[in-house]
Amino acid sequence: MRVQYIEDFDAWKEGFRFSTPVTVRFSETDMYGHLNNTVNFTYFEHARIEFFKHIGLVNDWLNPDQEHIPVVADLQCDYLKQVFFDETIHLHVKAAKVGGSSVDLHYLATDGDGDAVFTGRGTIVKINRKTGKPSPWTEADRLAFNPAGTPAR
Repeated sequence: MRVQYIEDFDAWKEGFRFSTPVTVRFSETDMYGHLNNTVNFTYFEHARIEFFKHIGLVNDWLNPDQEHIPVVADLQCDYLKQVFFDETIHLHVKAAKVGGSSVDLHYLATDGDGDAVFTGRGTIVKINRKTGKPSPWTEADRLAFNPAGTPAR
């Protein structure tokens, strides 16, 4: 398996400390019972929000008076194995690289056997709600993205 943003798959896989389960709904499949290829991006959104909640960043962003919000700058998915209706998969998320006002998130979806079914990556940028310009991460934000010893969930 060759995915452009992954050098050593096993080492990359070991770096995830957060995951959330999702069960494939009937409405998310095609007439053959396969997961529709657009749904993966909805799963990335679900996992990303759960990850942000887990590391404590969502509460500020939901406050209507908050000056800064996260936006998706890009998102990609690599399909590795078929996923079917009623299958439970685990969506893993990690911050691969934190920039000045951006973070590169990586995603791994695994099936019940722990096999990779799809991977992804995307850039999130923190922006000023009023100006639309990038805003730098605080030191607290940076620590939240990469806390030492955070257990997997």
